[in-house]
Amino acid sequence: MKTLRILLADDHAFVRAGIRALLEQLDGIEVVAESSDGRQAINLVRSHQVDLALIDLAMPGLNGLEATARIVKEFPESKVIIVSMYGSEEYVLQALRCGACGYLLKDAASAELEQAIAAVRKGETYLSPTISRRVLEASAGTINAASPLDQLSPRQREILQLLAEGKTVKEIAFLLNLSAKTVETHRARVMERLDLRHIANLVRFAMRTGLVPPADAEVGMISPDYRAATAQ
Repeated sequence: MKTLRILLADDHAFVRAGIRALLEQLDGIEVVAESSDGRQAINLVRSHQVDLALIDLAMPGLNGLEATARIVKEFPESKVIIVSMYGSEEYVLQALRCGACGYLLKDAASAELEQAIAAVRKGETYLSPTISRRVLEASAGTINAASPLDQLSPRQREILQLLAEGKTVKEIAFLLNLSAKTVETHRARVMERLDLRHIANLVRFAMRTGLVPPADAEVGMISPDYRAATAQ
């Protein structure tokens, strides 16, 4: 059996270490790279010819959903399993819409990791048993349905995430090597396309669709301008 080349992407080093330790006990698997953010993960899939990427949903800057969508599009031979502490139906459905082949909860039993990898190797989709039934019931034809996020370009989704994380326009411009005016234009178009009028609503939308988890959009994580807005 061909050795499966795996990438681990999680912004917490100890989580990556724990998953790596479990993977190293399995035959036919090699962890070839690790990443702490979505952008780096995409580059590592390219440079290391990754067969399977285990990606955290909630990574700052470029989240796991967006990274998954780009990996699946650019590297169709590479598969993705989302590994997350969030098991909401919306997050799982978003992951499947983005092209993930599996969704594994971080509090799952260690044996589930092996089961998930085995399922993906066979071309199947794996969902943690604690979420699979209710997600399949909820999906009933909605996995392939259009998502509100489909109205946005990849760049707009990226800016939306950064806004929801509390970054200012100037900070986003610096991070993405754009002008502040360009970022402001994208922000305005995002709010227009989503029919949202306030930053607070933008943050709630980002949480609901899995761009940022609730913990990352709490008041303490948001810059003063957005903190005031979300308090209303």
